[in-house]
Amino acid sequence: MARTIGPTCRLCRRSGEKLMLKGDRCFTPKCAMERRPRGPGKAQGQRRRLSDRGVQLREKQKARYTYDMYEAQFRRIYRLAEKQSGATGDNLLILLERRLDNVVYRLGFADSRSQARQLVSHGHITVNGHVTNVPSALVKVGDIIAWKASSLKSEYYKMMSERIESKILPAWLSLDKQAMAGQVVSLPAPGEVDAKFSGQSIVEYYSR
Repeated sequence: MARTIGPTCRLCRRSGEKLMLKGDRCFTPKCAMERRPRGPGKAQGQRRRLSDRGVQLREKQKARYTYDMYEAQFRRIYRLAEKQSGATGDNLLILLERRLDNVVYRLGFADSRSQARQLVSHGHITVNGHVTNVPSALVKVGDIIAWKASSLKSEYYKMMSERIESKILPAWLSLDKQAMAGQVVSLPAPGEVDAKFSGQSIVEYYSR
């Protein structure tokens, strides 16, 4: 299954809650979940109750939509979480948060993960001084994420540097707002991440 390239807001409506896929727009009255909270498609009467398998699939899809990943990518990162010690669901969430595109988003360099993915893919972001254009790269403690020197002249950079004050930073990251450079100070704890999905349901989905 490929990454969805259709209307993004339909994914939130299909999931039944805001997945914050469009950044600041999700906090405005323009948000589709505010205007049309029911699922997409023709209006029907009472919806059927989801089976256990259906609930598990929905939670897995919510995680995929949130982090903007192909099914094959998501399955690979799940297998990596399985091989680590500890709860697989927690390991999965930590690995997802460690993705470079997610860290760029969490630092406030982008309004959404899809926007952050584009920044990384186009070579605007450096990790420890080296340009890294792989959105799925996993950061580690001590890594410094910053902008490429030539990107500091872009209008986008100037706009984001002015808006950075309004961004909320997670506890596992630090940010030098003057230099627009962030650092991974610790690995994210599952309780520090406002996950919109159930890791345990995803484990049950792949365990069948």
